[in-house]
Amino acid sequence: MPEAAHARAEITLRFLAAPTDAGQSGSVSAGRVLEWIDKAGYAAAAGWSGTYAVTAYVGNVRFTRPVEVGELVEVSARVVHTGRTSMHVTVDVASGQPATRVLEPATRCLMVFVSVDEHGASTPVRELVPRTLGEELEQQWAARRSELRSEVEAAMAEQVYSDAGTAPRVVMRFLAAPTDVNWGGKVHGGIVMRWIDEAAHVLATQWTGNANNVAIFTGGVRFYRPLRIGHVVEVEARLLHTGTTSMHFGVHVRSGDPTQGPDGMALTTFCRTVFVGIDEQRRALPCPTWTPVTDEDRALDAHAVELVAIRDRFGN
Repeated sequence: MPEAAHARAEITLRFLAAPTDAGQSGSVSAGRVLEWIDKAGYAAAAGWSGTYAVTAYVGNVRFTRPVEVGELVEVSARVVHTGRTSMHVTVDVASGQPATRVLEPATRCLMVFVSVDEHGASTPVRELVPRTLGEELEQQWAARRSELRSEVEAAMAEQVYSDAGTAPRVVMRFLAAPTDVNWGGKVHGGIVMRWIDEAAHVLATQWTGNANNVAIFTGGVRFYRPLRIGHVVEVEARLLHTGTTSMHFGVHVRSGDPTQGPDGMALTTFCRTVFVGIDEQRRALPCPTWTPVTDEDRALDAHAVELVAIRDRFGN
């Protein structure tokens, strides 16, 4: 494969973290970082496919350190594996002081994009053939993450979320605005992930009584269908499990045409995210314990523990 063609498999975005990117903790919010990840991932996928690409899945987002306002940020995305119509893209976020330009890793994840034509139908992409041992190992790692994704999705599909559950929850409702648009005319996947982070933050704040909380993990983000500008959006976060310091949330995003009322709402996105409360030194604080009450509560609590075990078994 020509070197120039292979170079289109990767891209790096560089910019300064702005004051408007800050969350409640003062550092850049996880939702904003997820927006950056989605933009860089899209640029790499579109560059490889030569077509428009849609976000299908985001997994294993680990926030290892905060990005601070004013820091120089690099978001590097690279296509590491291809299927018939899909592209697996690793995205790494690093940041540091612009004066020194010494950047430290902050976040890493794996994304899956699908190449689509002007009618939204999936289209084949050219195969990515590894050129080096490092690229071959990355491809094997991506294939391993696909196995993890399948196992996680199978476990998630067995769960029931209904009014029989008594767990704390929060629901946010609003209209998808024109400023939320992506290059395909729908709501940007990164915007949806920011909404997920915001809903989880509100619930974490309500549960702990402390607004100083941050996401440490987001995974299993599955995009089922596009979300349209002007549609009513409903983001529901539910507490599933509490650990010593952590809160595990399940977040559903639904949307629909406002002329159709509640019956027109359909699931667009679902994911899991984990938050911790922090003190002024950014140390994790003890989390109030939630005790499941109903059978559904107990099943979802056990499910959250099961997902942690699955991810531990596959490693990073």
